[in-house]
Amino acid sequence: MLRVVLCDDERLALQRLRQLLAPHSNFQIVGEAGSKAGALKLIRKEKPDALFLDVQMPGATGLDLLKALHPPPKTVMVTAYAKYAVQAFDLEAVDYLIKPVNPQRFAQALHRLENACSKKKSISKTPYSSGDRICLHTPHQSMVVPVDSIPLLQADGDFTRIHIPNSAPLMICQTLGSYEKILPFPPFARIDRSHIINVNHITRLERKSRDEANLVLEGVNDKIPIGRAAQLRLKDQLPKS
Repeated sequence: MLRVVLCDDERLALQRLRQLLAPHSNFQIVGEAGSKAGALKLIRKEKPDALFLDVQMPGATGLDLLKALHPPPKTVMVTAYAKYAVQAFDLEAVDYLIKPVNPQRFAQALHRLENACSKKKSISKTPYSSGDRICLHTPHQSMVVPVDSIPLLQADGDFTRIHIPNSAPLMICQTLGSYEKILPFPPFARIDRSHIINVNHITRLERKSRDEANLVLEGVNDKIPIGRAAQLRLKDQLPKS
């Protein structure tokens, strides 16, 4: 059973969290708080496995609370504001839920929370292997796909655009570097600052000049322009002609 703390300054929000948790017998609420100070005291006393946390609270934010905990419990953010998602994931939040939360989406977050709590033991530098499935989260949906099916990940500021089969790319609130730490290399390769590719999806390399080329990947509509350094990194991955 996982021991959890609820942190929200709105009474109705706490009530809703209790209702959402009620059908899930693997979770025990060990305390509730409505401020950073109250939550710090409660968490240090109870040492919960997990935390359900609002962003906006009196005097300080939920993100301030996470920064003050070393290490924090596994955390699911539950908030009305999508704009804090990048900061939350940078602080290793397990999931980010937008109010009002429906029971199906909440159940997905609980499943991910259980998985995260079960992995408190040491994690390898590449926790995913070929043949595994990965759960990709946006503020509004979650999708589970085979790791090997992903042809391309592209940096977009603090976000990552992940191309997946038979669907529009997903914009994920995590940096490209965070995926470099968890994907299996090979078949993935980071060819430059903006792209991680799955070399098994390479269709061809169209050279435009000594320093310019377009990479064509199965499952990606657009050609990927790459420079000379990236071409050199791919040299050993492409079939010899």
